[in-house]
Amino acid sequence: MNKILILATMLLTSSVAVAQSQPTIGIIDLEQALFGSEAAQALEASTRSEFGNDEARLETLNTELREIIERAQRDESILSEAEMREMNSDAEEKQAQMQVIAERLQNAWQQRQQGFVERMRQSLGQAIEAVVEEGGYDVVLNAESVAYFDNAYNITALVTAKLNEMAQ
Repeated sequence: MNKILILATMLLTSSVAVAQSQPTIGIIDLEQALFGSEAAQALEASTRSEFGNDEARLETLNTELREIIERAQRDESILSEAEMREMNSDAEEKQAQMQVIAERLQNAWQQRQQGFVERMRQSLGQAIEAVVEEGGYDVVLNAESVAYFDNAYNITALVTAKLNEMAQ
């Protein structure tokens, strides 16, 4: 009986030692952590506010373009050739305006995002370090470089919460 107890104790002790030697791993989606933060949401709100007129104009042009297309399809048999040319010209003009506005909005958003990433780079690093220290992580990997991982390893939400906490 003593030999069995000693053997069981040795097995238990060795499995605890093996469990303790396994690294604690975390996986983070850096972009999601950063752009899920309250600071990113504030950036998006201010950008939308600043370019709200452009977005509204884009929606108006899109609605007008759809109406032109629908009318052309619906009334194709009764429209004259001159009316069809005029509608095509009007549609092309609206598409060109939409493209200019969309490019302006996209460029503005990209510039703001790049500036935000640069401003937040140090804070993101500090938030990751704090989460690593608090969670006792030995290894933290970027989600983009991992082919598969169980969501239990995902620390993205923890880092986002730490970013929000640090911004207070």
